Amino acid sequence: MNLNRRDLGLLVLRVGTGAVLAAHGTQKLFGWFGGGGIEGTAHAMEAMGFSPPRESAIAAGLGEAGGGALLALGLATPAAGAAAAGAMAGAVSVHAPAGFFAQSGGFEYPAFLGFTAAAIGIAGAGRYSLDHATGHVLDRPWVVATAFLGSALAAAAVVGRRAVAQSDDDDTDDGEDL
Repeated sequence: MNLNRRDLGLLVLRVGTGAVLAAHGTQKLFGWFGGGGIEGTAHAMEAMGFSPPRESAIAAGLGEAGGGALLALGLATPAAGAAAAGAMAGAVSVHAPAGFFAQSGGFEYPAFLGFTAAAIGIAGAGRYSLDHATGHVLDRPWVVATAFLGSALAAAAVVGRRAVAQSDDDDTDDGEDL
């Protein structure tokens, strides 16, 4: 077998990015690696302004763990990349007030993971993937368009609902100070 550097690079990028995302997602879903599990993540989601908190915790965990695992395997890569990117959009919205850099609590890290997942989802998994082994049945152009459109709409709705709730809380807080 003749190794292709591009496909080998995609494999390394997919597995590395997918493993990081899957680890973060399993913290949320199962409490692994010191995570809070569903209950702890739901409490955190509520504190961050996501509603409903339990469903938000499950969605974030599945987007990260499921999207990450599928990215690592190179299976349903467009949907995996879109799901992970959508989950990271929510994380970016939380960290955005702190600016860009991670050392200040900024959105640098979740943005990087989201852009990387999106790029893999758009570029495809390469030859060394389950998508390639299955004849790209879950990696068609219409899947790319549908997955990213659906993820963008869902992320916009969730982040928008959070922004409105925070604005309402800010208005309420301002009124209490009078």
